[in-house]
Parts: sequence; structure tokens; C-alpha cells
Amino acid sequence: MYNETMIIIGGGAAGLTTAICSAREGRQVLLLEQNMKIGKKILVSGNGKCNIGNRYISPRRFHGQNPTFIKEVLKGYDFEVIKKFFTSIGLELIEGREGKMFPMSLQASSVVDLLEYEAKRVGVRIVCNCKVKDIEKKEHGFTLRTTQGEKQCQQLVVASGSPAAPHLGGSNAGYTFAAKMGHSLVPRHPSLVQLCSEERWVKGCAGVKVAGLAKLYANGEYITEKKGDLLFTGYGISGLAILDLSREVSTRLANFEYCELRLDLVPELGKEKLTNLLLTRVKENSEKPLSLWLQGVLNKKLIPRILEQSKCKVRTENALDRKEINRLAHAIKNLKLSISDTKGFKGAEAAAGGINTTEVDAQTMESKLVPNLFFVGEILDVDGDRGGFNFHFAWVSGMRVNNL
Repeated sequence: MYNETMIIIGGGAAGLTTAICSAREGRQVLLLEQNMKIGKKILVSGNGKCNIGNRYISPRRFHGQNPTFIKEVLKGYDFEVIKKFFTSIGLELIEGREGKMFPMSLQASSVVDLLEYEAKRVGVRIVCNCKVKDIEKKEHGFTLRTTQGEKQCQQLVVASGSPAAPHLGGSNAGYTFAAKMGHSLVPRHPSLVQLCSEERWVKGCAGVKVAGLAKLYANGEYITEKKGDLLFTGYGISGLAILDLSREVSTRLANFEYCELRLDLVPELGKEKLTNLLLTRVKENSEKPLSLWLQGVLNKKLIPRILEQSKCKVRTENALDRKEINRLAHAIKNLKLSISDTKGFKGAEAAAGGINTTEVDAQTMESKLVPNLFFVGEILDVDGDRGGFNFHFAWVSGMRVNNL
């Protein structure tokens, strides 16, 4: 049995940052990780390159039921603070598109290796393959029952993440501990996740990828839209635009709303310009089948659905008139796809919802209900947009424990 100043549950981004900063302040820190190795989610992030953060940090890029908490946590912690932290452990950063920041090595393993080295250098004791079974609040601290024996500490930091990506260690364990100690939870939903559809036609389009625009409608009402890659799959649809929309979709599906996407397959052309383009392509004497004629504009797998949705009444190029072309142009810019579900936490990069942040001090991440209990990272009701924002919140919340 060890009597630590601080025990941290979870060796991910938030837990490792907390451990390093706390040990630098002189605390005796024990970090417990349930996986065989720390930083498992970091290792697979950014397709193995680790989108470590974003230069353009704004509260608008984060979501939760308590926006004031998010603003307070982020205040004074812009990207330059994060860059300084990583420079201090020997990691240089470079900037990609849309302000995305990456390690100069473009290897996520560099991030994990340097974080681990720094943690050990400043005295953090890391124990992997150690699952916490139960936590009990004592008069002067906490007692943890784990798969590697009982452990005690004066301060406890729960950095155990969310249910997202269970194959990487995502679980509900932290929520269970928080609820046991009196904390309330905001309902959790998958975020940054692929979407499912029961429409048969989409399976025939599997593998098609276009740079498009996805508009979300819920119960027939326009909600929002995102531009970017659209990737049709056997189960529905994915791609960057879809991931960006998925939080809103996931939340509305949980409220039993009917969700439909209207996909603009050529967003670079307005409806009038697209109509004129199609008109100029019509040759009066050509009997070319319409399905072949449209291949000059669209992926062939999408054409049967466009023809079906447009209710186009002709089948050859020479039979087209402006009315029929208007039908085609509208379908190309408003391809409808009903959404029945998401790929769930198994496919999600993040989770919306979590521990109610009205019960957490934004300056120190300490529980307002239980002294010396802290929550950092994904476990809180804060989730960010795609592009390094979730990692930014993880690093910042870890630093906040020491109010740096």
C-alpha cells in the first residue's frame, strides 16, 4: 500500500498533463492506467499523426450545457500556453490546415513517448494494467480498491475519459465513481461519429467520396450545415462534414426527432450555374442514355438515386428540356438521406455530455461537492469540434488542477 499525495485515474491526455504539472509542483503522484500502455487514444489520433491542438481556440468550438464553465476554463489558456508546455518536454509543433497543430515528427508516438519520459523524470509513478474497482471517501482522503491492491491518497483526479472508443479503453467507470460521490450527469451521446441509414440505395453507393455540403433537417426544420468530404458507406455515410454534424444528429436522435440530410454534391456551383452547365451539355441529336450522360458530372453510383429522386421523366439526352434539367439540378444539390442511428460510442471519437460542470470549479477542476476530488478531460460535460479542440481541453483541464 502506498500513501500518495495524489492519485490520477487514467493515463490519457488529461491524466498525463495533470500528472506532470502536479509533480512539477512537488506532489507525490501515482498514475493508474487500465490499459497495458498509457496514451492509447493519443496514439491513434489524427491517423497516427496526432492533431495535438488548434491555433484558433474559441469557446464557440466547444459544447456543453454550461457555456460559462467552458469560457472560464479556457480563459488565459490559448494555444501558446499549450505550445509552451510541449516545448518544455522537448516536442516541437507544426501547423497544418485550418490551424491544426501536429508534432513536427508527425508521429503520435512521439507525443506519448515524451509525455511518459517527462512524467517519470519529474517523479510520477505509472502503473499500467491497473483497473479501479471502487473508491471510498475517507476523512483525510480516498481509498481505492484496484486490481493491483488497495491504494490511498489525499487528492484524487478522475481522468478516466468517456464511453467513446471502448476498444481503446473508453468506459463509464468514471461516471459511476462520480455518481457514487454525489455528482449528477448530463446524458451522454456519441460525437464525431459516422451516421447510419436504412435507405437501400446508399449501400449501392458504398465507397463514393465527394467534396460536398451536408444540411441537417430535424422534423422537417433546417438545423445547420457543414461542408467537407462526404463518404458513402454500406451502413450510411461518413466523412469530415458528417463527423462535424454528428453531435447535433446524435442529440436529436436521442430525443426521437426525425433526422434527414440533404446533400449538395456540387457546392461550388449554385443552382443556376449548375442548371446552365447541364443545359450547355445537351446535344439535340444525341440519344445517349441519361444515366451515361450524367457520368460527365457525377459518380456513376449516385446517378440512379438522382434520377429516382428527381422524378425525371425522360431517359435520353436529346429529350431533355429546361424543366427536366431543373429537376436534375435540384436533386444533385439536395440529395436526401434519412438517418436512423449513429455508429454509437464504438465508432465515436468523443462523447457529448458527462459530469455536470455546475458542480466543478472552473479554476481548479475541483469538485464543489467533495473536497480534493478533481475531474479533468472527457469525463466532463465538455466536447470540442473536430480539429484538435478536444485535445486542447484535455491539456488545459490537466493544467488547471494546479491553477498554473
